[in-house]
Amino acid sequence: MKSVDVKEKARARELRVLHQWRQENTFQKSIENRAGKPNFVFYEGPPTANGQPHIGHVLGRVIKDFIGRYKTMAGYRVVRKAGWDTHGLPVELGVEKQLGISGKQDIENYGVEKFVEKCKSSVFEYERQWRELTEGIAYWTDMDNPYITLTNSYIEGVWHILSEIHKKDLLYKGHRVSPYCPDCQTTLSSHEVAQGYEDVKDLSATVKFRSKKNSDIFLAWTTTPWTLPANVALAINKDLDYVRAQKNGEVYVVAKNLVESVMKDDFVILSTHKGAEFMGTPYEPPFSYIHVDKGHMVVDADYVSDKSGTGIVHTAPAHGEDDYRTTRQHDLDFVNVVNLAGRYTDPVTDFAGRFVKECDVDIVKDLAHRGLLFSKERYEHSYPFCWRCKSPLLYYAMESWFIKTTAIKEQLIENNRKIEWYPGHLRDGRFGKFLEELVDWNISRNRYWGTPLNIWLCQDCGCEYAPGSIDEQRQRAIEPVDESIELHKPFVDAVKLRCFCGGTMERTPEVIDVWFDSGSMPFAQHHHPFGNEKDFQEQYPADMISEGIDQTRGWFFSLLAVSTLYNGKAPYKAVISTGHVLDENGQKMSKSKGNGIDPWEVIDEFGADAFRWALLSDSAPWSSKRFSKRIVAEAKSKVIDTIQNIHAFYAMYALLDQYTPAPDQQAVTNELDRWVLSRMNSTLLQVKKGLETYDFMNPAKEIEAFVDDLSNWYIRRSRDRFWGTEMTEDKRSAYQTLHQVLVTLAQMIAPYTPLIADDIYGNLEGEQSVHLSDYPKANTSAIDTNLEQEMEMARQVVELARNIRNETGIKTRQPLAELLLTTERVFPLDRFAPIIKEEVNVKEVRMEKSEAGFVSYHFKLNLKQAGKKYGKLVAPIQELLKGLTDTEAAQVMAEGEKVRIPLDELLVEKQGKRGFASASGYQLQVALNTMLTEELKQEGLVREVIRVIQDYRKKRDLPIEKRVSLTLDADELVREAIERFKQVLWKSVLLAELRYGNEQDMETFYLGNTSVRLRIE
Repeated sequence: MKSVDVKEKARARELRVLHQWRQENTFQKSIENRAGKPNFVFYEGPPTANGQPHIGHVLGRVIKDFIGRYKTMAGYRVVRKAGWDTHGLPVELGVEKQLGISGKQDIENYGVEKFVEKCKSSVFEYERQWRELTEGIAYWTDMDNPYITLTNSYIEGVWHILSEIHKKDLLYKGHRVSPYCPDCQTTLSSHEVAQGYEDVKDLSATVKFRSKKNSDIFLAWTTTPWTLPANVALAINKDLDYVRAQKNGEVYVVAKNLVESVMKDDFVILSTHKGAEFMGTPYEPPFSYIHVDKGHMVVDADYVSDKSGTGIVHTAPAHGEDDYRTTRQHDLDFVNVVNLAGRYTDPVTDFAGRFVKECDVDIVKDLAHRGLLFSKERYEHSYPFCWRCKSPLLYYAMESWFIKTTAIKEQLIENNRKIEWYPGHLRDGRFGKFLEELVDWNISRNRYWGTPLNIWLCQDCGCEYAPGSIDEQRQRAIEPVDESIELHKPFVDAVKLRCFCGGTMERTPEVIDVWFDSGSMPFAQHHHPFGNEKDFQEQYPADMISEGIDQTRGWFFSLLAVSTLYNGKAPYKAVISTGHVLDENGQKMSKSKGNGIDPWEVIDEFGADAFRWALLSDSAPWSSKRFSKRIVAEAKSKVIDTIQNIHAFYAMYALLDQYTPAPDQQAVTNELDRWVLSRMNSTLLQVKKGLETYDFMNPAKEIEAFVDDLSNWYIRRSRDRFWGTEMTEDKRSAYQTLHQVLVTLAQMIAPYTPLIADDIYGNLEGEQSVHLSDYPKANTSAIDTNLEQEMEMARQVVELARNIRNETGIKTRQPLAELLLTTERVFPLDRFAPIIKEEVNVKEVRMEKSEAGFVSYHFKLNLKQAGKKYGKLVAPIQELLKGLTDTEAAQVMAEGEKVRIPLDELLVEKQGKRGFASASGYQLQVALNTMLTEELKQEGLVREVIRVIQDYRKKRDLPIEKRVSLTLDADELVREAIERFKQVLWKSVLLAELRYGNEQDMETFYLGNTSVRLRIE
């Protein structure tokens, strides 16, 4: 064992441990150490390494590391494989910005092959930062052999899954309205859309559509005025009731149940009709940019309701799923006046080339100018934005490839029921409802950098073929294909396959949704079914996964969907969904707000252990966390520094006494030792109970309370035992106990704070890492619940007594004559009186039957309770109560039932009797005799002298075991006190000699109204 430098910076200590782990390959040993043991499987959700890691990533990685370390110490083999999500639009957009280009046309002009190469080379731009932070926070995962979604082996694994899905007729091409990002120029899947909703205020309009049959005007309400130039029909529910209502000389058609909310006032209902009566009515469209052969008429649609709007729905076929379906159902013309960049095309002459969402105001103004606007208002609603680039999404009719997830919806729901969710309400709540409302998965993207969709189409017969491997592709290829062909655009696009009809098959140009990439990781990370199947079988399914709450409809869904589609099974048994990390005001951290915190600032200033403790102990992992440096600073001072100081205390004295733990532990008889061992094992029981249910917060609180007890009670109460010069049995018991407690504590905190835990364990136990040891099991035979409760009660007495000293301004160094205690609780005062005396610095401790001996009672009538009852008698009663003697008042309290005024009608004020001060709490009443005799004052003065001597020793940095010669220059009052209480002085200060005199280089210290000068040699 070596000494502990308490002045060593936390980060310096941690860097030593990190270096040792690298030198000794400790992470790998922790896995090898569990060879042959059951596997605990944990999947790493792949981050994208083309962006910098932030505080939120630290939280996720700390939780994953915690679970891996705990399960390893609990006896499992936990393989932890890192992964990188390398495809997708974020990468493309970053490269576009780097190249100074924008949009698909620019990419085509630049060259797809060159662009893809740029994407590939940019993917790991921040890998070094990710690796450094991962290691810096002590997250153990295999970053040297990660799975990478851009590799051929991974893509081939994804192709295999897609091929199997295609064979099941679950992969198809469809023409439908899909959410579309005009900036990224690609469609989004429903679970991508679900991640980007924001509450916004849009301009809504109620528009006039004039009937061509008569003077009636149909009113339709829309929150997307920009779609009006593409109007093809008005949809009405044939079974609803509608009215013709006259207002300001015009006749309007509107749903009967909505007429008041639409017309407001001053209207007259002329007639009532079923919606069916208006079917086929032609009308004048609000804009004449387009000509339709069949359209601009009223049609039936069962989705139309009279719950909001006007009960009449404007229909633009390219911009709504209902709109598209209604158009097809009634065989109306399909029109689209918006291009793939989200801008109006040339036919819309007044707005051509403008982004449609920016035209709402101008369109409404134009309608108003032409008398076609009935009303307008700002409408607050939830609108989808692109989760990548934050552009508002448009609903757009396009051809896309879909996976028929609706066909397996019930199986997905059933698999979800088998999964244990943390927090539990997500299973049937947020996640379960998402599954209930599931639509088919829009799998294709009209982009460049991604896993190519492995579907080849015959140019002659239209046949589809989805090769499930490179080998299958090569077997059907018309021209020879190199085995090492890169499975990306444009390389795979050049491969032509032979159709069974003899025709040529070309690959469909799309790439796939990156969420399918990441959802395939349980299989593709092992190159299943082409790789090591033993590894795959051992690592599927996962026992646990954990990512942020935003992955509920992201990775959590894609994992479940891909696995269920592929083999019908759930790919994970349990999932922890973590909350967001917010700033201290509850705001989301972001660069734009300037409230982000660089993780490295926290690590360098406070250390990774304090960082981890702050994140894990602050709240439940699924709750959003208000984070600040102050929280980490508190974690460092209250937990990490305290544990380090306890370690340093033990090491210092053990080295001085050359103490070596004996292999055969002696029986523990000292009550304080028995108490701390009981507290430790009780704590361990609660900690393990929590950790088995993935509760990190409550076990952390238990550990925090135990560390406080260990430092502020056990160590402080045991200091004299370690100071002794002889190696007595009691001293040996103290060493033995503290050694056992520190070793167990290091193991207990190892998943939370792995660096300081390993430093302590290694110093006390030798070279082996704490992470190669087993998580400690509670020794229930060492738990003495009664002793813990009694010790807690003694501490509560001490706490109340200290409160009295604080309120009266009497320092603890000033001895007092006595402490009086009353309680209805059972408390063996004789056993704990010595502790209370020493802690509170009193000469005697007495148990009293009642508090009457040190408390005066003063009564007033409770006017709220009894004012009306006593009426005119209130004043005489108050006077009577005021005049009660102490004895009479005590009798009232003791025998309240004999008094005609019930106690609940009295306000009772307690005051300490002259010479006493009291405090109550925990069903205890404690009083201190505050009268100071001359003798007590002198002892208090000597204790002040002891304090300044100890401060001076500390200032001189003198070793604690060093005896010193003390020269004291003090007045007669101080000398007289010292002579009277010389034993107190010599017991508290290691003195070789004490003399009085006036010498050079003496330091002056002030003791209230007097002063002393001293010199130490």
